[in-house]
Amino acid sequence: MKNLPKLVITDIDGVWTDGGMYYDQTGNEWKKFNTSDSAGVLFLRLLKIPVAIMTGEETVVVSRRSQKLKIDYLFQGVKNKLSCAQALADQLGITLDEIAFIGDDINDIKLLNAVGLSGTPANAPNYIKSIVNYVSEVRGGEGAFRDFVEHILSSHNQLEGAIDLYLAEVK
Repeated sequence: MKNLPKLVITDIDGVWTDGGMYYDQTGNEWKKFNTSDSAGVLFLRLLKIPVAIMTGEETVVVSRRSQKLKIDYLFQGVKNKLSCAQALADQLGITLDEIAFIGDDINDIKLLNAVGLSGTPANAPNYIKSIVNYVSEVRGGEGAFRDFVEHILSSHNQLEGAIDLYLAEVK
């Protein structure tokens, strides 16, 4: 990707989480998020790059995490991520080439193949690793989203600038 993306889209299960789905005896669902990923959202916000969560699951847990981090766009229960991303790109007046996406599984393949920059966590299946531009050294649920964002910013010499913006805000 020649320029910084104009939008970063992320899957949740297997990227922000370890992919596990935890249920207690009363039917409550639990997901474990790594707080490290919130820094990726923060860096993008400081650089005015919106973030979209796009997931096939539909849970209150993801809604709550999205609200807490002030995610710009949340799409849950998505069956066709490419179609959803194209509709969002049209709404924003951008192309798929101007989007970065991190996903980890079979339902992400079409979108991974269509965007300008694609990534996946270290523990994704080999058939996903073989089609993306960037394979993180970090596993899903252990900060893979932050690593993907830092990779993008570093490759455009913007990571230090984002850190400086953060430090200026927390005087």
